[in-house]
Amino acid sequence: MPITDVLKSLNDLDISDLDLDNVGSWPGVIKSIVGVVLFAAVSVAGYYYHIEGLQQQLNQVRSDELELRRDFEKKAFESANLEAYKRQLVEMEESFGALVSQLPSDTEVPGLLEDITTKGELNGLTIDTIDLLDEVPQAFYIELPIKINAVGSYHDLGAFISGMAGLPRIVTLHDFDIKTPGSATNRLQMSILAKTYRYRDDE
Repeated sequence: MPITDVLKSLNDLDISDLDLDNVGSWPGVIKSIVGVVLFAAVSVAGYYYHIEGLQQQLNQVRSDELELRRDFEKKAFESANLEAYKRQLVEMEESFGALVSQLPSDTEVPGLLEDITTKGELNGLTIDTIDLLDEVPQAFYIELPIKINAVGSYHDLGAFISGMAGLPRIVTLHDFDIKTPGSATNRLQMSILAKTYRYRDDE
């Protein structure tokens, strides 16, 4: 049908003449327009209710694929370096064991106190007091503070401090306080806090 005839039919059409109960009697042009509109509406509704959901699923699958690729690459790298990791783990266990062996157990603390006393006397110090203070629990170990008061010359004190590093157990030194007990002497009085550490078995 020529376009001019279609336009003329639309101009001559009275909307009030269209009966919704008898769509089959509508003019062909109107039925065609209504069909096109319904088709477009169904297509748009189908996209939003079906195709858009599929598009979201596709995007999610693509995102999952990228995550799986990264996970695969990470695991492939770890697998390729598994032997190196095992060797490193053995080395770490040996180093950890060596460090733990330097931490005194409860039964070894009296021996450590005796070692400190002996180290001071060998270096010419007079050990006035050596007191084991209350334990201080930490996350993975327990601190064992030891308060030491000693008297000796400047060089004797230095030799004692240096000799503490040679003890078989880990001992750190803190809170130095050195003073002269009197003006007529070259001897110094030292107060120092030594700390050794015990591994927490409960951890």
